This record gives sequence, structure tokens and C-alpha cells, in this order.
Amino acid sequence: MKFKNWLVLLLVFLFQGISAQIKDPVKFKYNINSLPNGVYEAVLTATIEKNWHIYSKDLPPDSGIPTEMLLSSKEGIQLVGSVVEVGKKHDEFSEAFGAQIVYYSDLVLFKQKFKLKDNTKPATVTAEITYQTCNDRVCLAPNTLEFDQKITPTSTGNAAITQAETPEEAATPAEAAASVDSATLTTSESTTTVSPIKTEQKGLKVESIDFKNPQTDCGIEAQQNTENFWTYLLLGFFGGLIALLTPCVFPMIPLTVSFFTKGNKDKAKGKRDAFIYGFFILLIFVLLSVPFHIIDGIAGNIFNQISTSVWLNVTFFIIFIFFAGSFFGYYDITLPSSIANKSSKAEDAGGLIGIFFMALTLVIVSFSCTGPILGSLLGSAVTGSANVPMLLTFALAGFGLSWAIVFGLLALFPQALQSLPKSGGWMNTVKVVLGFIELGLALKFLSKADLVSKTFFLKRELFIALWILIAIGLVLYLFGKIRFPHDDKKPKISLARKIFGFLGIGFIIYLVQGLFPAERPTLQHLSGILPPINVSYLHKEEDGILGMHPSHDYFEAIEIAKKENKPLLIDFTGYGCENCRKMEEFVWSEPDILPILQNDVVLASLYVDDKEALPESEQTSVDMGNGQKKKIKTIGDKWSLFQQINFNNNSQPHYVLVSPEGKVINTPVSGYMPKEDFKNFLTCGIEFFKKNK
Repeated sequence: MKFKNWLVLLLVFLFQGISAQIKDPVKFKYNINSLPNGVYEAVLTATIEKNWHIYSKDLPPDSGIPTEMLLSSKEGIQLVGSVVEVGKKHDEFSEAFGAQIVYYSDLVLFKQKFKLKDNTKPATVTAEITYQTCNDRVCLAPNTLEFDQKITPTSTGNAAITQAETPEEAATPAEAAASVDSATLTTSESTTTVSPIKTEQKGLKVESIDFKNPQTDCGIEAQQNTENFWTYLLLGFFGGLIALLTPCVFPMIPLTVSFFTKGNKDKAKGKRDAFIYGFFILLIFVLLSVPFHIIDGIAGNIFNQISTSVWLNVTFFIIFIFFAGSFFGYYDITLPSSIANKSSKAEDAGGLIGIFFMALTLVIVSFSCTGPILGSLLGSAVTGSANVPMLLTFALAGFGLSWAIVFGLLALFPQALQSLPKSGGWMNTVKVVLGFIELGLALKFLSKADLVSKTFFLKRELFIALWILIAIGLVLYLFGKIRFPHDDKKPKISLARKIFGFLGIGFIIYLVQGLFPAERPTLQHLSGILPPINVSYLHKEEDGILGMHPSHDYFEAIEIAKKENKPLLIDFTGYGCENCRKMEEFVWSEPDILPILQNDVVLASLYVDDKEALPESEQTSVDMGNGQKKKIKTIGDKWSLFQQINFNNNSQPHYVLVSPEGKVINTPVSGYMPKEDFKNFLTCGIEFFKKNK
């Protein structure tokens, strides 16, 4: 498969989420028509919104995702022929996939003929369709829907079927757009608003649970979105300052500032243009976040899925290794030169337009240095929170703001240019150091994939050992013992390199303590990044978590709570949840918290990202209305939906205390919190339960 095809598919996967979407551009209607001789025809009519399309069932390998329609029935059916497609067909060559592809827009019908094995009894025929919706900008995640239709054969052999419809009776695209399903999930950092969903299947809805009316509030108000956007603004700002020190950007600072301050007879106008130039740099970086808002509006839970996807975390691991190689100087990551050339030519327009394209040209030509840094911000935001678009906006705004301030201040005080260090080998040193940092960050994504897949290959001690090796490599480089392609043959070991080298030695000493057994978890500052304490060569399975063995099933745990007459602490958690690990290692383990968890409550840890398939008998579907169903195939699917429909929340960690009768005792809490806050939550609920049991 050609490299560009892999690149296209990678981008498709990076921008995909689960099938619970805020807006689905395709509406389906399911009907069964009765034909002569005991033959029936199942028809799925897809009405597609303008500018969107779905692929045909017939696609070349390694291209798009073909539409697949499957029929089944517990009563038994016999298929007649294959699926037939009828609709507005487009057959064209795709440069992206390098193949001839077929897709449909506006309206398409998928038809499958069949016979009942027993034509004397009623039967329910299920149609399952898997498809992917795309437009010119983005593809949504592949979606699978189920539809049921009951057939009641008559004495003549025909069937009594209601709402049978012909292609002419299908809804128009406008009608379909006007009847968008109300069952949608709107995701934020701490809550998920769930519209009414029919959840009778398998008892996912617990009637006794009423999170809005806890038995006591303990003086705790319901938590709001507390995402610290300013932290990402600050991270972006420092990332921008670091990028300014790289060889792609630093030499351009005096040239650009001098252009505005010395190349213009009107000094005031030159400074004003320099400020406008800085503003346009800020604007361009902020605009880079706009596509993520668009994607989030189309598929609201997309980034939450990315953060717990095994393959996407492995992909991020590979990308960060690739970034590291670029920083080490083995190759450059650059945009096509034609893009920079076109932007540079547009500078001749003059005025504001010319200044804008000057700023755009700077962003483009510096991509080989800024690309990996921006990619690190993207990876951190995407796998760190559900509210990714706003995090990226703040991070990119911080990145652009640092550049805008530097260029603006130097334009205002051009004499400061003389104080800047001269370009030289130190700039490559900055790049190489960033390369080592990228290697360390890459392991974080590999660890998350390892945890979610439950392979547990990358143990805590192995992770720490690899970080120690990376840190040793960094120290050796800073002291001139190893070199990379663009380093000077006889590098001068500056005072700054020595200082950072000794800091690296201190970091190695700090890491080493994590290799040895300890009564309490060590390396607190790296909690959430390192694998959890129970994924360790020193940990025995029978030890559980901090000596506890929580249940992983709510319904089993509530029965235990009834027998022991204790409140149940529901811990909505995830293998890839960093704050969950921090809570376990540095709050749960506290001497005044751990005994409470061990003795006063029954603990149920429900993993919402567990990819293990449920037994077939437990796999089910949730009715989303209008005949559409969502499948629950994995353990994580089950507990994620359980959390959403019972507690209107989609954050982890999320803690709920319930009585053995299943009633919410006090106001639930979410996220990482200080020990005292968590202790107050526990003791308040437990004391209320003891007084009123």
C-alpha cells in the first residue's frame, strides 16, 4: 500500500470516535415488503444530508469502509441472492486511496431478499447495517445500527407487514434533516447529557438511583466543568518559547523585526505593522484548532474514544518516535514546498493581506521544528480530556501568543536584538533535548495502550527503567559523550549544558527509587504517567489494589453491600485514566483513607474502557428511538452507558456512594481531588448511612 494511502487512513482514524454522535447525517428507515411465492424483501432506505455520502458495498481493498447489510432472525431465514443497491451512484477515481471507489449521496436503498424457514409462524427479522459517512473534509466513525421488523405470515403465504414502503415513499433529505434523532450524547469534561433512551435491556437502568436528589448534600454542590484551560494556555506558551529557540525559527527573529523597524521610513508604521504581524501569527495558530471544533460538533465523543483506543495510542507512540528522530536530525518533517512558495508569493499583495501571508509563511517554513511540538500538544490534549477542542484552542493560542509577544516587544524595543544570543550550535542542542523528551512521552502512549488492552507487558519497573535509559542518554549528550548528525564535531560544553546535565542526573536518582519495593507508592510527581502500582513485577495478583479486591460489576457489588449492610462506593474508572491512578496511589493509600475503603464500604471499580467482549448472552442493544439501536459489545460499553444513563456523567474518576437499596446517599464527586475533600465525601456519606440505616 502506498505511503500516502497509509497517511490518509491514519488521518481518518485519528479523527474518528464512537458511533454515539451528536449529529448523524444519515437517517435510515427499515421496511419489509412481501413478494410472491413466499419471498420477502428487506429494504433499508438511507436518506443522506447534503454534501455527505456513504460508500457502496463494493469497494477495492485498502480504500474506504464498505457498507454491509446483514439479515438475521431467531426463527430462521434463507437469503435469496445478495444485497442490491439502488440510488444516486458516484463512481470515480480517488487520488487519496489510489483506487476507483463507488459511493452514494442523497438517497440510497439497500435491498435483500429472503424466505422464512418456517412460513407458518410469526418471525422478527433483524437488519444490521455497518457504514461510514464522509464529506469532503472528514469521515465519521464507522457506525453499526440494528432494526427489527415483525412478519406475520397469513394462510395464503403472504405476510401481514405494516409500514411497508416503496422507494418513492422514502423521506426526502430535507425531511430526514428535520427529524434528527433526539437521542444524542453531548460530552464535556465532567458530564454527559443523555436524552431519554430506552434502557430496559439487561437492567442497565436502575430505578432506585436518583443522582439529582441525594439523601444528603453534605454541603457539596454538584460539580461543574472544571477543566483548567489556563494550564494548557501556559503549556502552549512555554512550548512556543521553546520553539523560538530552534534553528528553524530563531535566526528569523532579527531578520523579521529588522524588516519592520528598519525597512520602513515611517518608524511608527513599521512598529504598527510588526504588531499586526504578531497578531496574525496568533490568529493563524488559533485557526489551526478550528477543524477540531468542527469534528467535535459532528462526532461529539470522538476524542474520548481516541484517549482509550489501543490502536490510536499505539499510533501516537509511533508518531512520537518519528518526531524524536526528526529532532535528532536524521530527517526533517516539512510541508510540501509548493505551499510555502504560494504563501510567499502572496506576500507581494502588500497591506494587511501581505502581512498576513508573511506570518503564514513563517508558520509554514518553521514546521519542521514546530510540527513535533504542536503534535505533542495535540497528543497530550486528545488523550487527556474529553473537552479537546477548547484545550487545543487555548494551547495553540498560548503557542501563538508567545511568538506574538516576542516579535511585538522586539519591534517596540529593537535595541534588544543586540542582547539576543547569536545563532549557533546551541539551537541544535535544544532540538536534540526535545528529541529525548519526545521519546519519554512516546512511552506514555504505549503504556496506555498496554493497560487498555490488558496485556500488561509494560510493567511499572520496565517503564521506569526505559525512562532511566533515556535520561542517561540525555545526560551523556549534554556532557558531549554522544553526538547527532547536526552537532558540531567538537561541541563546546557550555555552562547551561552542564547545569541541565546535572539536573538530568538528579532526575535519574529520583527515578531509581521507583525500581524498589516500598510500603507506599513512590514517584508521586509522575503518578498518572507511570503504569499503576498493581501493574508491577513486585505486585502479586492476590494483593489486589492496596490490599483491596474491588468488584467489577455493580449488580454483584450491590448484593454484597446488602449482605454486609454497608454503603457501596462506585468507582467509575478506566485503565487509561491518569487521574484515577493518582487517586489510587496518593489519596486512597493515605493512612486515614485506606482503612475507610477497606472496612466501611463495599468497593466497585467499573472500568469504562475495558475492551474485553461481553459474553454473547450479555451483548445487547440500546434503543435510540426511531427504530435505531446501539450495540453494547464490551464490558467498557456496558459500564460507560450505565454511568451515563444513571448518573448523567461521563468523567473518570467519578465516585458515588449508594445505600444497599441502591439510593444515592450524598452528592457524587468527580476528578482528582485533595485528600481532605475525598475524606469529607466518604465520611459524610458513611456517617449519614449509619445514622439512618
